[in-house]
Amino acid sequence: MKVTAERIDNHKVVLEMEVPQVEVAKALEKAYARMANKVNIPGFRKGKTPRNILEMRIGKQALLDEAFDILAPTAYNKALADEKIQPVGRPEIEVVTLAEDQPLVFKATVVKKPEIELGEYKGLKVAKDPVVVTDEQIQTQIDGLLDHNAKMVVVEGAALENGDFAVIDFEGFIDGIPFSGGEGKGYPLQLGSGSFIPGFEEQLLGAKAGEEREVNVSFPEDYHVKELAGKASVFKVKVHDVKRKELPALDDDFAKDVSEFDTVEELKADIKNKLEQTAQEKAERDFRTAVVKQAVENATVDIPDLMVEERIDHMIEELDISLQNRGMKLENYLQYANMDINTLRENYREAALLNVKTDLMLEAVAKAENLEVKPEDMEVEVLAMAQAYGASPEQVSKIIREQGRIGDLAASVLRKKAAQLIIDQVEKE
Repeated sequence: MKVTAERIDNHKVVLEMEVPQVEVAKALEKAYARMANKVNIPGFRKGKTPRNILEMRIGKQALLDEAFDILAPTAYNKALADEKIQPVGRPEIEVVTLAEDQPLVFKATVVKKPEIELGEYKGLKVAKDPVVVTDEQIQTQIDGLLDHNAKMVVVEGAALENGDFAVIDFEGFIDGIPFSGGEGKGYPLQLGSGSFIPGFEEQLLGAKAGEEREVNVSFPEDYHVKELAGKASVFKVKVHDVKRKELPALDDDFAKDVSEFDTVEELKADIKNKLEQTAQEKAERDFRTAVVKQAVENATVDIPDLMVEERIDHMIEELDISLQNRGMKLENYLQYANMDINTLRENYREAALLNVKTDLMLEAVAKAENLEVKPEDMEVEVLAMAQAYGASPEQVSKIIREQGRIGDLAASVLRKKAAQLIIDQVEKE
């Protein structure tokens, strides 16, 4: 087979392949055997239809196309190996010559995986953030416990203030006509929460139980119900009760009620320990991220747009799956977020570019350091995935095999090993 390669730009290569006519003839015989077993022709058993009869029924071009499908993958893969090209995405195929009595000639326009020039990745200087837990952070946790265990009490004769809960009936009108979804009975509204239309809660400040008010507000222009967006409205509101939170006393009895500890001091000490552990884990994550990011910044590579677009596709697929797991569709999410798919793609672009460059850098480090993925490395990764998803290692392994993702998993493990090598060689400050 003859192969010629023409570089179009930094990323694109056009491979032209010429497969000898004798190979075309063999492929046509295979194509005939395949098609004869697929096509039912009256008077002939499946697989026994003479070739000339089959060609009359389905057309010679159908056999040639089938022969092309037999020859092209092997020819294409050999051309990639000969030219030492690692492709990104699928090639654009152009058939030049496809005939029974001639060599097969076709072109494949390929986007090749770029070569990255590594910068410094050993002995990087990255400081780890110190772990500090303040009294204020501990008190915030205590305040949360107090708030969670607070009681709602009716305050007789009180005027509504921010933070209070107003138990209200309300009915909304546009141009004097009630609208669907604009009515509620015994609704507990916390003033200052921002859960109602802007301006609604503020107009209830100072109201007392038994008082009726008219609230004049306009729906936001981007309101999710199009029929109401931008419309001026009037709500008739009656306040039934004014409720406020009554916090429990912060004493040893409270500590016993909300924890396994006997005193407030023991409770605070436990909170401090947990905050320190969380802060330590965050500091470690931030440190590892900063180390790898510095190695990425030190590297140089010209990344094809196709790689970035494919990574954006993958990120959107992950978002879609996450939304579905929460009972939401992507189109609804975009509507609530007031954006279209193109805006979402642009929002992801910078992160996608960084992710692609990071992967390329780690793969290059793995190659430079002759890192390998051993069976025990794969076992550890599968076990971690099983624990994360609440499944057995056997189940995870089966899914990976069925989806043909063993290669992807191995590549991921190799990148992790490269990242760990970089991190292990950081010069601690």
